Amino acid sequence: MWEWLKMIGLGKKIKREIIVNAESLETRVAVMEDGHLEEFAIERPTEERIVGSIFKGRIQNIEDGLQAAFVDIGLKKNAFIHFWDMIPEDAARLEAEEGVAANRPRKKKTQPGEMAKQFPPGSEIIVQVTKGPIGTKGSRVTANLSIPGRYLVMMPGSKLKGVSRKIEGEKERARLKKALARLPIPSSVGLIIRTSAEGVRASSLARDLRGLLDIWQKIEDGIKNQSAPCCLYHEPDLVERVVRDSLTAEIDRIVIDSRAVFERIRDMTSRISRRVKNRVKLYDGAAPIFEHFEVEKQLESAFRRKVWLKSGGYLIFDETEALVAIDVNTGRHKGGQNQEESILQVNTEAAGEVARQLRLRNIGGLVVIDFIDMKSRKNQAAVYKTLKEALQKDKARTNVLPVSQLGLVEMTRQRMEESLRAANYADCPYCHGRGKVLSTLSMSVRIQRRILEVIKKNQHRGEIPLRIAINPMIMERLRKEDEQVLIDLEKRGHTQLTFVSDVNLHVEDFRITHRQTGEVFYEEHD
Repeated sequence: MWEWLKMIGLGKKIKREIIVNAESLETRVAVMEDGHLEEFAIERPTEERIVGSIFKGRIQNIEDGLQAAFVDIGLKKNAFIHFWDMIPEDAARLEAEEGVAANRPRKKKTQPGEMAKQFPPGSEIIVQVTKGPIGTKGSRVTANLSIPGRYLVMMPGSKLKGVSRKIEGEKERARLKKALARLPIPSSVGLIIRTSAEGVRASSLARDLRGLLDIWQKIEDGIKNQSAPCCLYHEPDLVERVVRDSLTAEIDRIVIDSRAVFERIRDMTSRISRRVKNRVKLYDGAAPIFEHFEVEKQLESAFRRKVWLKSGGYLIFDETEALVAIDVNTGRHKGGQNQEESILQVNTEAAGEVARQLRLRNIGGLVVIDFIDMKSRKNQAAVYKTLKEALQKDKARTNVLPVSQLGLVEMTRQRMEESLRAANYADCPYCHGRGKVLSTLSMSVRIQRRILEVIKKNQHRGEIPLRIAINPMIMERLRKEDEQVLIDLEKRGHTQLTFVSDVNLHVEDFRITHRQTGEVFYEEHD
C-alpha cells in the first residue's frame, strides 16, 4: 500500500520550482513539482492579453432576449456582458475571487426595457475583462471590478472586507482580520486578504495596499479625463504575474534563463523579502533551460490525444466545440486478483492526472469524464473525492457533479482564454482539423468513379487516352491491390489509362487530363 502511495506522490515533501524561459518572441513559465510539470503558461508580446484589464466602454445595444448587452471597449469585436454583471455586487466579487458559489440568485431576470433605462445605448460603463476573445466570440466583461495585489485584492465600489475562505486556520484568520481592521482602507473600496498572505506581516499588507491604491487613483483619473472607449488599466505581463501570484512560500526556487528578466524579478522580489529574493536563480547552462529541466519533453504530452498513466492505464482527450471528452482506459494495467480494486486504482490515478491535465492544457467549459465502470458506490465516491481534492490546486473555478447513473462525471472549468492547444496549433492544411484522411481504398474507389464519369461525359468524342496524376501512397495501392480492377475498367470504358505519381499532390487530391493534349477533365482539391 505504501509503495502505491509513493507512486502517486503521497507521503513525502514536494520540491516546487518555477522555470522561466524568456525569449524575444515569447515567454514561457513552467511550474514543477518534483520534476513533474504541473502548470504551464505562455505569453507573446505580439498577442495582447486583455484578461483582467479595465476599460471605459460604451453601450452599443441591449438584448433583452439574451439578458445581456454589447459594449464597445475599443477592440475589433464588442464585448459581451450579462445584465446581472452590469451592476456591481459584493456577492459576485466574492464568488469571482474565491472560486466559491455565493448564496444568491445570480441569473435573476429583468423586465423588458428595464436595463435599457439604466444603460441606454451610447452610455458609458466601466468594465473589466473576465474572458478574452475565443474563436468568433468577443470578450466577456463585468462591472464587478477587482485589482489583485500580492497579498490583497482590492474591489473598487465595494464595502466587502474579509479574509479568503481558503485560509482555514482560526488563529491565522483572527490575526489577519485584526491586521485588516488596522489598514487605512478608504470607504469607497473593499478588500479581501488573499491566500498568499498566510503568515505575512501586517507591514507587508500595508505596503501592498498602498500600491493598489496608487493603481486605482490612476484608473479614477482615466475615468474622469479619458473618453470611451479606452483602456484604463492593463493587467501586468506574465513575468510580473508569476511573482505576484505564483511565487509563494511553497516555491523552493525560481530559475530564469534571461539575465534581464532575472534582474527584473530580483528587483521585484527584493521589495517582498530577502528570503524570497534569494530563491531567484539565473540559469546559464549550455542546454536550453526547458531541455535541462525536462519541461520540453513533458510539454509534448500536453498536446497528445493519449496520455499514459504510471499504472499502465491511459487517458484519451477529445476537444470539441461543445465540450471536452476524457476517456479512462485500463491499457497495459495488469492489476491483481480483485478486478474492482484494480479498476479503483486506475481510476484514482486518472482522477489526479485529469485535474493536472486540465490545468496544463488550460481546458475550460464543459468537461465529461468517462471513468472505467465501477460497481461499488463506495469506490465511485472515493474517485469523486480524489478528483475534487486534486482540483483544489486549480486557480480556475470548477464545479463537479458526482458519478452519474451512466458512469460519467460531468464538470465545468472556468475558461478565461483559449486552451493551450488552440493557442499553439492551427488546423492541419491537409486534413483541415479532422485528424484523418481518406484511406487508400476509399481514394481508389473515388478515382475509379471519377474516371467513369469522365468517360461517359466524353463518349461522343470516341476513345480518349486519360492521364491520372495521384499521390505516391495511392499509386502503391493501385499497383498492388487494384491492378486487375483498373484493367477491367479500361476494357469497359474503351480507353487507355496512364497513372502518374506526383509527390506534390495531397493524398486526397488527383487530376484527370487528356494524355496527349493536356486538357483537364477533372481536378480534385481538398
